[in-house]
Amino acid sequence: MSELVRFSVAVPEDLLVQFDTLVARRGIAKNRSEVIRDLVRDALVNEEWDDPMQEIVGTLTLVFNHHSSDLQSKLDQLQHNHHEQIISSMHIHLDAHNCLEVIVLKGRSDNIRQLAESILGVKGVKHGQLSTTTTGKFL
Repeated sequence: MSELVRFSVAVPEDLLVQFDTLVARRGIAKNRSEVIRDLVRDALVNEEWDDPMQEIVGTLTLVFNHHSSDLQSKLDQLQHNHHEQIISSMHIHLDAHNCLEVIVLKGRSDNIRQLAESILGVKGVKHGQLSTTTTGKFL
């Protein structure tokens, strides 16, 4: 880790009060500096995600009814076609009808986004969300 550098920031008092509430919610181990570092890292990671050529990692979480016609076969086929971008997956039976699947992805931002949209667009997927992060440059 590089050397810490101090700087000051001027903010309106009401914004600082709201920020301190956020700091308090983040837990006893967090202070203003830690939360600001977290926010800066988040902004830099989001910037990386916007670059279509940047390598990113992420998780794709989806919920589906496994009784939907041929759905599991379609999901499996998509995943097999993109095995180089899929690091791992976990399948959980939520109840007698619904499943949760978490797929860990790694690759270029544009490819990961396209793959996630393809999987989420399969008829029968009830809900899903892609959550991305960096491979470590800003961490």
